[in-house]
Amino acid sequence: MKIIWLGHSAFRIEFNNTVLLIDPFLTGNPAFTDSDYKGDVASATKGCTHIALTHGHNDHIGDTLEILERSGATLIANYEICNYLTSVSEIGIKTDPGNTGGTLDQGEFTISLVQALHSSSFEQADGSVVYLGNPNGLIINAAGASVYHMGDTDIFGDMELINRLYHPDIGLVPIGDRFTMGSQTAAFACKKYFNFEVVLPCHYGTFEIIEPNADKFIEAMKESSTKVIVQKIGDKFKI
Repeated sequence: MKIIWLGHSAFRIEFNNTVLLIDPFLTGNPAFTDSDYKGDVASATKGCTHIALTHGHNDHIGDTLEILERSGATLIANYEICNYLTSVSEIGIKTDPGNTGGTLDQGEFTISLVQALHSSSFEQADGSVVYLGNPNGLIINAAGASVYHMGDTDIFGDMELINRLYHPDIGLVPIGDRFTMGSQTAAFACKKYFNFEVVLPCHYGTFEIIEPNADKFIEAMKESSTKVIVQKIGDKFKI
């Protein structure tokens, strides 16, 4: 398995015959534009077979509809997001909807939707806002690994239950503060509730109003046995 950070909360996960994109906010993401990809969405999303979304905010749905229509990939998300994107697609898209607590079997992998503490809505081009259900974290079980993308969230006590139920090995953890946990809280959550082998921090360095880098998180994780890997956009972490 390869996990590639595409900036913000966007990841590309490759294994077997699958290319899974999570929260592909690429167009309009200044960090992605300034990366080695130079804003090349087609290159970063080549071969996409599935897209999974944690929630409906614009900086997470991002390029989802365009990628789905171009690639024929399957969308995995909550019921409201799947219905909304189906309704605005001009050519039709493939979806596999679920909701909190559900596990969706994709053949080569499964995705379980778990709780996240956040909000979920989409601002349309005319300025109107569409409610898009509850936010989620995602548990991806594939190629012998369990990856937990927390989505946008604060810490919550039921993270302990998520660990006991799903035993995630890899954590994709938001640390940017203001809209999610900050570095100190995220580190506390990782150390108290999980037995991660590796944590890849995300949701930072995108906009000026959130944390610019992962330095505080690295410092807060110093006494943990969990390995923290800070990726540059486009870096591949191999399991």
